Amino acid sequence: MTGQLHGKVALVAGATRGAGRGIATELGAAGATVYGTGRSTRAQRSDYDRPETIEDTADLVTRAGGRGIAVRVDHTEPDQVRELVQRIESEQGRLDILVNDLGGEHLMDWHKPIWEQDLHKGLQRLRVGIEAHLITSHFALALLIKRPGGLVVELTDGTAEVHERYYRSEGGVFFDIVKVAAHRLARAQGEELKQHGGTAVSLTPGWLRSEMMLELFGVTEANWRESTTAPVGFGISESPQFVGRAVVALATDPELARWNEESLSSGQLAKVYGFTDVDGSQPDAWRYIQEVEWRGKRGNPADYR
Repeated sequence: MTGQLHGKVALVAGATRGAGRGIATELGAAGATVYGTGRSTRAQRSDYDRPETIEDTADLVTRAGGRGIAVRVDHTEPDQVRELVQRIESEQGRLDILVNDLGGEHLMDWHKPIWEQDLHKGLQRLRVGIEAHLITSHFALALLIKRPGGLVVELTDGTAEVHERYYRSEGGVFFDIVKVAAHRLARAQGEELKQHGGTAVSLTPGWLRSEMMLELFGVTEANWRESTTAPVGFGISESPQFVGRAVVALATDPELARWNEESLSSGQLAKVYGFTDVDGSQPDAWRYIQEVEWRGKRGNPADYR
């Protein structure tokens, strides 16, 4: 797909690390100009207090073959988002792809009922995971609809089918609400975009080998299979590039509109479009999770790759 997005402009809101970085990099590999936003810069860390920066992401985009542009933005602040979109319009005159990957994973309160969760963190997670998405779309879509064929991707964790059947108790109520909201946000935006030739979807990666996940299990992307502390299910994990390739596949599909308002997964789209992860496999994490992990059965993750 190299060069297929040459001349196209993308905004990846939340591109500092994880899925956002993987998506930005793969869009760059396809030739796009990518504005990657976040709050962690080389000059100042955000409250994540991690080393990854938006400048690093921009460099990865450029090295991949695109043009990476890092912009520090707090997407819960409307004025900052307005200025960002005005800048994109003045510099590029267009916006073709919007990826909303604002989640606040550092605000997790694992395995606690609502009355034991940190209320401040929970409400902040709603602001980042829902309110910031709405603020970003409010300003960005007015630019995106100026050309037909625009794509909006709402990143989430789990498909709509998963969320209909299961309460994501491991993350608690705030986590569950944010991840479910992505499907409704995609559906609402899809309804409003289709008359302008645009498409909106919700998209979930599987078990993501993010920087934080690799650090947790004491491995790197080069040796992740060698972890001695990760559970068996880590064997179905995928790189951030995998979901990035899913976004590129959508953005380069001449029949993109067929997916409007749909809930999609990286594993599902890999089978449709034929792309693979960096190791050449096609991990179907959500099928493994539902058929094996959540049913308490034995299963080999390699059978789902």
